[in-house]
Amino acid sequence: MTVTRRRLIASLTALPFVPAAGLAAGDVIDLTWKDLIPEGEEITGLDRLRDLGVVQHEQLSTGFVQPEAVGVTDAYDGRMVRLPGFIVPLDFEATGITAFILAPFVGACIHVPPPPANQLVFVTTETPYESAGLFEAVYVTGMFGAAATGTQLAEVGYALTAERIEPYD
Repeated sequence: MTVTRRRLIASLTALPFVPAAGLAAGDVIDLTWKDLIPEGEEITGLDRLRDLGVVQHEQLSTGFVQPEAVGVTDAYDGRMVRLPGFIVPLDFEATGITAFILAPFVGACIHVPPPPANQLVFVTTETPYESAGLFEAVYVTGMFGAAATGTQLAEVGYALTAERIEPYD
């Protein structure tokens, strides 16, 4: 386990515990990516990335970097949430992915520069997830919290300990 992952897991253990078993539908908060942007923060950097459309990896200039995020919101710390997004794998086991970045659009962090940290979620799961590929959209349900961390691909503003990962419908 990497130092970054250990630090992230330690920060998640400080969050209040909400048991996953027996949750009623109302106990899980359905989030959108806009919910993760603190009130008053502009999303111009993310809008600029979306305006680029599909960019080939070799066409990116070295001056094109991850836009800075002014901050994160702690409104959902310690809460069970469900968030849709795209998988950017980080840690694998023989049976699947155990850690990944959840991103709001396909190709983020790999084929285009990553969005701001407040638009990325570091997801860990005890049960490896068998991903269908890099462009798979999923719903992730689990314990959520603001937890800044750096990965080899991007700075990430949030963390989620996955209880359930399912294909996006």
